[in-house]
Amino acid sequence: MPTFILKDSARENKIFYSRVVIAWLLMLLGLLIIVARLIFLQVTEYEHFDTLSEKNRIKILPLPPARGLIYDRNGVLLADNRVSYSLEIIPERVEELDFTLAELGKIITIEEDDIERFKKQLHKFHSSKGVPLRHRLTEEEMARLSVQKHHFPEMNITGNLSRHYPLGATGVHAIGYVGRINEQELKTIDKSEYLGSNYIGKVGIEKYYEKELHGTTGFQHAETNVRGRIVRILERSPPVPGKNLYLNIDITLQKYAESLIAKERAAVVAIEPSSGGVLALVSTPSYDPNLFVNGIDFKTYNGLRDSPDRPLINRAIRGQYPPGSTVKAFVGLAGLEYGVRSSHSRTWCRGWFSLKGQKHRYRDWKKTGHGSVNFSQSLEQSCDVYFYSLAHDLGVDRLHKFMNRFSFGKRTGIDITGEVSGLMPSREWKRRVLGKLWYPGETIIVGIGQGFMLATPLQLAVATATLSNRGQFKQPRVVFAMDDAKFNEMNVVPPSIKETVTLKADYYWNVAIAGMKAVVHGRRGTARKVAIGSKYRFAGKTGTAQVIKIKQSESYNARRLAKKFHDHALFIAFAPLKNPRIAIAVIVENGGGGSKTAAPIAKKILDYYLLQGSVSETK
Repeated sequence: MPTFILKDSARENKIFYSRVVIAWLLMLLGLLIIVARLIFLQVTEYEHFDTLSEKNRIKILPLPPARGLIYDRNGVLLADNRVSYSLEIIPERVEELDFTLAELGKIITIEEDDIERFKKQLHKFHSSKGVPLRHRLTEEEMARLSVQKHHFPEMNITGNLSRHYPLGATGVHAIGYVGRINEQELKTIDKSEYLGSNYIGKVGIEKYYEKELHGTTGFQHAETNVRGRIVRILERSPPVPGKNLYLNIDITLQKYAESLIAKERAAVVAIEPSSGGVLALVSTPSYDPNLFVNGIDFKTYNGLRDSPDRPLINRAIRGQYPPGSTVKAFVGLAGLEYGVRSSHSRTWCRGWFSLKGQKHRYRDWKKTGHGSVNFSQSLEQSCDVYFYSLAHDLGVDRLHKFMNRFSFGKRTGIDITGEVSGLMPSREWKRRVLGKLWYPGETIIVGIGQGFMLATPLQLAVATATLSNRGQFKQPRVVFAMDDAKFNEMNVVPPSIKETVTLKADYYWNVAIAGMKAVVHGRRGTARKVAIGSKYRFAGKTGTAQVIKIKQSESYNARRLAKKFHDHALFIAFAPLKNPRIAIAVIVENGGGGSKTAAPIAKKILDYYLLQGSVSETK
């Protein structure tokens, strides 16, 4: 039988209307939530989102400052900034990176190092910003790229200021160089000051005066579109360029000194005693700093790093050598100061010295001996026995204390990074560092600048300048003045008297200087040949430092030894005798005798500085 279903219209209508009401309530609730959210975003959080919106629309872009220039004392430009053109790739426009790089490599030379550096930098840049691929494009390379520009929409050629050293290797160990900021430096520098900057001083003056040379970064507020591209500049705060530096260095003297020792492993430091200004700071061999500015290739760097001549080492401030007989004047002053010797005290030199009760002989360079000599005569003839005996009577601790006053064993405070302290030994030093006792024989050889004692060419030059000043210690300075472009003024760096070496009697200085004068002008002076025909009087001291030990039963024969085992040649001097204008220290590694090698070099430098352009005779 058919089944009949009765329809309850009233009930269905009730259910329908209840559902409509619920739907309307849900819609109303949803609308209220949306309105509430809009009120929250538009009213309550208005300032926050307005700021975010502005940040998306307005970008603050850094404007790197021009690095300060470096000049010598006569205004010769030593470090400048040149426009350097670079090839950049905009990542967001690249479809196939490796293909693009390969195609560009067909137009200009792109090394594997360039590609590796480029890929490392990709993550550091916004995709809309150009990432450098090649630096220092030549005019020919720029022309080739310009012709092909329509094939490479992702390519961009930009011009930036790049550091340039017009004199190349000349003065590099004093000036230093800049290079790209590395990961380690990023952890220590103020990043806000280096926004937009890629370079930082690495060594020398460039590093020591980094803050002054760098300048202050400027900013510009730029309006950008949704893709991050600049539409217009709204506001601009210009950068403040770095300060220009004027050095005490006379670059003509520097060049001349470099030419004299160009084929040697050597160092020369010349100082103006009256101010402490460094007139020349030479270390050979050297290198071209321009290689490092935009990144040196591995092959060239490894060649410099692994060279047995170590061109990257600044021998003038980092080379530590036994000073040899160049320290005898200072050791002799210690004897006078402590009353161990008088200016008239005499010592008999028979060619060797022995400690009481010992058979070991400390030999003099002159086998037959010098006979009876006082302080000045022992300097003139460089008598080792006199200073063996004097050092033994003084003791190493008094020697250490006195020599420290002339900056032996401690840094001079020169305004170049990397200076080392040398070594002026003492009992306490040996116990602390080596864990051993000090022996009397070690004091004896320290008296002639051998044994544990080490000094840098800079320390020898500073000590010589202090002696010429009769105790006034002027801190060595490479920078003479700073030129502030912002205020259009030059600020001179005043001479700094670090301390004054005072002696119990002023005439002690005269005794030491008289001995050094006799070294070059005396009848028996060890460097008397270099003063023949000299137009001025000066004072000097030769030094020969042993590289290897010679047994008691053997004699030194340079012909039988490889060059690297030859003695170091040293010479210190100041000129003229009255009102000295220059103090100098010269060391030639494995150069043999100081009188034969170092002294003639020093005399030529003195002549060049004192007599160049002047025929006046200074007595």
